[in-house]
Amino acid sequence: MSRKRSAVRGGEAVAGWLFVAPVVVILGLFLLLPILMALWVSLTGWNGQGSPFRSGVPFVGTDNYASLLTEDGLPRQDFMTSIRNNLYYVLLVVPIQTALALGLALVVNQRMLKSKGFFRTAFYFPSVTSSVAISVVFLFIFANSGAVNALLGMVGIQGPVWFNDSRGLIHILLDTVGVNSPPRALVDHGMLSLTWWDWLAGPSVAMSAIIALVVWTTSGTFMLMFLAALQNVPQQVEEASLIDGANRWQRLRFVTIPMIKPTVFLVLTLGLISTWHVFDQIYVMSQGNPAKTTLTPAFLSYRTAFKDFEYGRGAAISFVLFLIIVVMTLLQRWILRERKS
Repeated sequence: MSRKRSAVRGGEAVAGWLFVAPVVVILGLFLLLPILMALWVSLTGWNGQGSPFRSGVPFVGTDNYASLLTEDGLPRQDFMTSIRNNLYYVLLVVPIQTALALGLALVVNQRMLKSKGFFRTAFYFPSVTSSVAISVVFLFIFANSGAVNALLGMVGIQGPVWFNDSRGLIHILLDTVGVNSPPRALVDHGMLSLTWWDWLAGPSVAMSAIIALVVWTTSGTFMLMFLAALQNVPQQVEEASLIDGANRWQRLRFVTIPMIKPTVFLVLTLGLISTWHVFDQIYVMSQGNPAKTTLTPAFLSYRTAFKDFEYGRGAAISFVLFLIIVVMTLLQRWILRERKS
């Protein structure tokens, strides 16, 4: 009897592998194999001519990674500039889009709200629209004579030259209060090829426009995730909190958010990953300008490989970016972990 059971289980295992074999083969050919090929390219000095696996391609080992992380020079300065820009991008986009998505989900989840389908569609519509098309529209909106500057002019504020001003928002705010020159201590010292004054510049106005675009286009998708989670919250729990005298803010903080914590973690993780490899908006709207204040690691990898023909260094940038995303995701998971009382 035991032999018969083991034979049946063995047959089920073989059948299972036969069913998943096509997917395994496809993932291996179109996902794992290209990653391994890119890893090899990152260890070479391939310039895009011929095959990267031919004998004449120079093997440089970790030199491409050293030029980004340890060796002083323009490649390291550009890479650290892109990291700084992306850090400000992440620190602004992820919290804003998460809060906005949760707020929209709370609005459309109200039982007394009429035309729920219309509002859900309207809030979600920007997420399914072409990012390239929306980026072009935003270029006109944030032009020197665009709608944003026109609205600012109506209230007596002179709008900035959005995609030509390379100053960071923090520098602009300091300039308005009379701090026209940086402190010497922040200029003479720094970290990783950038001075402290450069690290503390804040996002440029061009990056701020891109941040506004990304928040507007991504909040709808995360709204649907929050909406699905909110609809799974038992109504009895909210009714019990009302009986206990909890107000709206207390119900949100102590009842709703703890019960949708897995969705909050999912939204934060997806937002973190997507913001670290932002590319299409940068490519369409700024190409990393002005003065590299919108340069991001993903766009720098593309520019290094396909414009400067340094494919090894471009691949190295992508793998360093992958490592950053993994570390940041693990850190976020540790912060949001379940803590035992």
